[in-house]
Amino acid sequence: MKKLIVPAVLLLMSGTATLAQDKVIAKYANTIKADDLKKHLTFIASDSLKGRDTGSPEQKVAAQYIANHFESVGLKGIVGADKSHFQLVDLVKRGWGEFYIKSNTKTYVYLQDFIASNTAPINTEEKVDLVFVGYGIDESRLSDYATMDVKGKVIVAFDGEPRNTDGTYVLSGNSEASKWSKADSWKDKMAIAKEKGAKAMILITKTSDEDFDKAIKQRQVMMKRFGNARMGFREDGEPKGADFAVLNVSNAMATDLLGIKAGDLDALRAKAADTKKTVAGSLTPQSAALRIERTITPVETYNVLGFLEGTDKKDEIVVVTSHYDHVGVNDGKIYNGADDDGSGTVSVLEVSEAFGKAAKAGHRPRRSMLFMTVTGEEKGLLGSEFYVRHPVLPLANTVCDINIDMVGRTDKEHEGKGDYIYVIGSDKLSSELHQIMETNNNKYTKMDLDYRYNDPNDPNRFYYRSDHYNFAKNKIPVAFFFNGVHDDYHQPTDDVEKIEFNKMEKRAKLVYYMAWDLANRDNRIVVDSNKP
Repeated sequence: MKKLIVPAVLLLMSGTATLAQDKVIAKYANTIKADDLKKHLTFIASDSLKGRDTGSPEQKVAAQYIANHFESVGLKGIVGADKSHFQLVDLVKRGWGEFYIKSNTKTYVYLQDFIASNTAPINTEEKVDLVFVGYGIDESRLSDYATMDVKGKVIVAFDGEPRNTDGTYVLSGNSEASKWSKADSWKDKMAIAKEKGAKAMILITKTSDEDFDKAIKQRQVMMKRFGNARMGFREDGEPKGADFAVLNVSNAMATDLLGIKAGDLDALRAKAADTKKTVAGSLTPQSAALRIERTITPVETYNVLGFLEGTDKKDEIVVVTSHYDHVGVNDGKIYNGADDDGSGTVSVLEVSEAFGKAAKAGHRPRRSMLFMTVTGEEKGLLGSEFYVRHPVLPLANTVCDINIDMVGRTDKEHEGKGDYIYVIGSDKLSSELHQIMETNNNKYTKMDLDYRYNDPNDPNRFYYRSDHYNFAKNKIPVAFFFNGVHDDYHQPTDDVEKIEFNKMEKRAKLVYYMAWDLANRDNRIVVDSNKP
C-alpha cells in the first residue's frame, strides 16, 4: 500500500500546482480590461494625432506614448548602446520635383498635361531627339524597328495596335486582339524599346483627348489620396524598373511634339491599317527638352520595442506585434485609424502590461517577450521588414510572432452572431502553434475562430498584407488576428466611437493566453509545416 501512496501524493501535488498556475494566468489576464483599452485608444486615435502618418510629428507623439507605457509596466528598451525603446527605421521618401516636356512652342507639365506609366530620373533638363516608330511593335507580322535607329532617342508610338475601320485587328485579321491591346502592353513595348537602346518612350493615347483629360483628373485625385511620393529604405536605392520613362500623352500634345497638323495622326493610323505595314519613320524627327527631377527626403520614424527578459529560457523570444501608423490627413479630413490599427496597438499595450504585472509579482515568463509596435505598415510593411533586416534580437532565437491588426470591430459576415476572430497563418509553419492557439481559445476565450482568410486561394491575400508576413518569410511561425474589413476601413470615419471594446478585450486576452503558453512551455514549438 505504501508504494501506491507516493504516486497518489505526487499526482495530487501536480494537480494542485496546475490549479495554482491557472489562477495566476487568469489573474493577469483579467488585468486586460475594456476600459483600459478605451483609455489608450481615445488618445492614440484622437484628432490631435492627425492619423499618425508615417514620419509625422504626431506619429512621434504616439511612439513616445507607447514607450512611456512600456517603461511604466516594467518593459525595457534594448536598442543600441543607450538601451532605447526606439529603433530608427531608415526610410526615405522618393518623389518628383520638376517634371515636364518642352516642345518648340509649349511646356507640358506632369499631372496637368500628361501622365506616366513608368518613371526614371533625368535630374537636369536634357535636349532629346524624338523619333516616331508607329506602334512600337516588333514581331514577324509587323516590325516597327526594322529600319529604325532609336539608340539614345526618345521614341514616340501609338498605344495599342493597328485596327481596321470595322473594328477588326490588323495583326489577327479578325476581332481577336493581341497582347499589344492589353492595358499593360506598354511593358512589352518598353522592353523592346530598352533592348533597342532608346532613352525613353512617349505613348500616344488611343482614347479621345476628352477621355484622356478625364484620366489625368483621376490620376490627380489618386495622387492626392495616396501621395506622389513613395517611401522605401535608403539602402535600396531606386525602385526596380526606375530606369526608363514611359509617358502617356494626348493626341493634341503628340501633334505638337511631332510638329505635325491636326488629323495627321489619324491619317497615320488609317495608313497602318490599309497597308498592313509599319508607318515608323513617316515623320521628320523633332527635338524637345525633358526633365524628370527626382526628390529624396529622409523620413524619421521608429519601431517601438518593449522587452521583458525571461528566466531559464531567456535566449528564446516570443514576439507580439501591431502597427501604430495610419494614413494621416487627406483633403483636410483626419483618418484616425481607430481600428486600423489603433485597436492592435492598444491591445499590445494591455497584453504587455499583463505580462509586466505578472513579472513584478514574481511570475516572470521563462522565455523573453518582445512587444513591438511597428511603423510604416501602411507604406508597405516597412517597419517590420526593417526589423527582420536589422533584428535587435536574433531571428534564429525568435519562437514566433503574434500579430494584431484590426481587432476592434465586427464585419458584415458576423453581424448578429457570437464572438469571433479571423485567424490567419497559424498553421502555415507550425502545427504546434496552431494547436496552442486553439487549445487556449477552447479553454479560456471560447470564440469562433474563423479561418476563411487562411485559404491560400483567398483573393484578398490578407496573409501577405500585414506585418507578420515579414517574420513568416524568415521561417518564423506566425499567427495573425483580424476582425475583417468594414465600411470605415481606410476612411475618415474609422473612429473610437465605433470600437466594440468588450469584443476587443476578449481578443486581446486570447493573445495573452497564447503568448503565456508559448513563453512558458518546456519545449520551443517546432517548424514542421510549409503551407502556402
